[in-house]
Amino acid sequence: MPEGPSVRKFQLLTSPFVGQVVAKVGGSSRKLNVNDLNALRLQDSQVHGKNLYLAFVAAEGPFGPTAEETVLQREAACGAHCPAQGQQGQVGAPHPNSQDEELQEPQHSRSEAPEVAEGRGNWLRIYFGMYGSIRANEFSRANRANKRGDWKDPVPRLVLHFESGGFLVFYNCRMLWCSSPRADPASDILSLEFHCGRALCALCAPDPVCYTLLDQRYFSGLGNIIKNEILYLARIHPLTPGSLLALSDLERLLDCAVQFSSEWLHNKLRGQGLHPQVYQKEHCPLGHPLMKGTFGPLGGFKRLTWWCPQCQPAVL
Repeated sequence: MPEGPSVRKFQLLTSPFVGQVVAKVGGSSRKLNVNDLNALRLQDSQVHGKNLYLAFVAAEGPFGPTAEETVLQREAACGAHCPAQGQQGQVGAPHPNSQDEELQEPQHSRSEAPEVAEGRGNWLRIYFGMYGSIRANEFSRANRANKRGDWKDPVPRLVLHFESGGFLVFYNCRMLWCSSPRADPASDILSLEFHCGRALCALCAPDPVCYTLLDQRYFSGLGNIIKNEILYLARIHPLTPGSLLALSDLERLLDCAVQFSSEWLHNKLRGQGLHPQVYQKEHCPLGHPLMKGTFGPLGGFKRLTWWCPQCQPAVL
């Protein structure tokens, strides 16, 4: 599932089209009438956690302040949080079989599922599910045969052709209209407004820390890959109740979450892949055999977790 760093990269692909009018539409989406987007102006592009929001207005309407505050300007302001965000000139679209997407697993938590549509608004909310992606000015091409042996190119859910001649292609995503972005910047792991104090209080709960880290109310944008990696970096067993950990341990885990997420985004903008230390691995960097288990809250979705029993001992 595309996590916060991936969705922020998708946002950078949309930013050059802010202010442009949709000249032609296409796509296979059944839940969204793609023709509704025809002749509208893309006014703004925002990302919150694992969701991308695109604002559309009538082409003859005013170009409001939100459009003037382009994505590039907002990302440039985030330089102190993640210096790599200033390097936005060369951003390539992700390949459907890129390393990041090969790391995905077919499970998601309840807190990551999109809400029910609230009616027609001018914001299009895009949730990328397990293998969703965006391409700019190119279509995805099959690089291997499917299970039937056919070499068929992926079918886009939505294609937006703009007046400039460029276009955006959306794959394997859910789209719905909403009146405004449902967002709490204080919970976004990559936001300048991320509230470390509130996240730290959530980690102090008696629940296993691997459950809390995936709670999008406190760690929006943090997914299973980040969870596995930062628990290893902080040397914390995934099933350790947060209430049993010292405050210094929880602070170290929180620091790892922010730093790892920012570095992952930095690498993405430089065209570098992710090289996980434990996620979907058999041994940790020190050569110890890893264990794997499926964990999740009672009544909730279960997630695959990798950990090193020696580097991440259980707390009794």
